[in-house]
Amino acid sequence: MKSKFLLGLLMAVVVPTSLMAAQMGTYKYDDFKKPQKCGMCHKEIYQEWQQTLMSKSYTHKWDQVEYFQLALPHSKKLEKVAGVKAGCIACHGPLAFLSGDIPPKPASANTRANEGVSCDVCHSITGTTEKEPFNFSFIIKPGDVKNGPRKDAKSPFHGTRFSQFHKTAEFCATCHDEQSPYGPWVKSTYREWKEGPYSKEGVVCQDCHMHKAPGKSAMGGKERSDIAHHVFQGSHSPTKVAGAVDVAIYSSKKDLAPGETVNLKAVLFNGKVGHAIPSGSSEERMLWLEVVAIDANGKSYQIPVQPKGFKGEEYTIADSKAMTYQAIGEIMEIKDFKGLKRDGDIPDGARIFRKPFFDPKGRMTVCQWYTKDNSLVDYRIKPRETKIEKYVWQLPKGLPKGKLTIRANLFYAQVPSSIGKFFKLPESEYMPMLVNSAEMTLNVK
Repeated sequence: MKSKFLLGLLMAVVVPTSLMAAQMGTYKYDDFKKPQKCGMCHKEIYQEWQQTLMSKSYTHKWDQVEYFQLALPHSKKLEKVAGVKAGCIACHGPLAFLSGDIPPKPASANTRANEGVSCDVCHSITGTTEKEPFNFSFIIKPGDVKNGPRKDAKSPFHGTRFSQFHKTAEFCATCHDEQSPYGPWVKSTYREWKEGPYSKEGVVCQDCHMHKAPGKSAMGGKERSDIAHHVFQGSHSPTKVAGAVDVAIYSSKKDLAPGETVNLKAVLFNGKVGHAIPSGSSEERMLWLEVVAIDANGKSYQIPVQPKGFKGEEYTIADSKAMTYQAIGEIMEIKDFKGLKRDGDIPDGARIFRKPFFDPKGRMTVCQWYTKDNSLVDYRIKPRETKIEKYVWQLPKGLPKGKLTIRANLFYAQVPSSIGKFFKLPESEYMPMLVNSAEMTLNVK
């Protein structure tokens, strides 16, 4: 009877093929150790985890807004997306999901849902029901035996079990790939990696996001040369984002006269990221290139990118007049809501590297659970891909003589600034992070 009840609750989301996967209400909060308990011995790992989004996967401001102001109310309005009431929580607040605390209380209530993706969640996972995991398809068995990547691990406080699964990209994929109730892949980081060069070379998620260094994993533990640090740095970390994509800028001429036309070329190469950039919740991630000229008096001129003419390109060139995200107003019941600026504060003509998602009404959306189609265009930068952007600029006739600096800046933000400001998110969520830049100097005669 319990299985039928669960199936009814989740039928509106795409779920793994087997109910052996993570099941709502199968366990109690008390079946899982609190992170602080683990931190008594694993002090350094615990301290690292505390500073990551794994520990804040439920309490993170945008996740709280997205769930309680959008996903949860929408699940009550539209049967097709009813499953997100529980489905979102399976990965963002797994203890709440596994204990049947659905919907959990907001983070302000300080329940154990706030623990996010805790130590005992990851180290109680034993496998997955899927060959290519997605949508919380992990198999979990809490208890006194903890699973990990060491064959010789020993602990005086709990049992240990070697888990080859913990060393694989599939382990991460159980939550980092997602299919919407309408079918499209709305998170596909694992699948992007699988299709790219790094999977063929044996480089997995943990190699980049859990860097290894000498040390001990626990007090009294064995000194090792390859302790995996639980920092999980990703797109929220400016130091991880910095330099992720190489940028170069070239000009057809070195010496120019006012009124003359110059051809510019920006070259971008993703030589460091093992999946597309941006990835994850790519419906809301923003990566864009601005090219500006700065004259001898310090005045700046924004130079728009030259269109290439591919299908859906209009969504990849910043347009301050483009409005979308109307589903937000419908879900929140805002009268006469016209939408928000599609590209936020990105200057007109900048090139945006994105894969737009569209709702059942054909409008661009940041509600991934309400995505019916995202096949129009994917203009993100794939692993080891080079993108070349061209610019044609006629120098103003009154341009002062002297040095003319051409600068290309590649920026990244977690959400469009229009979304961030509308929901009063911390500025760090939508303020541009500089990924990389390049500049050259021309001479105005």
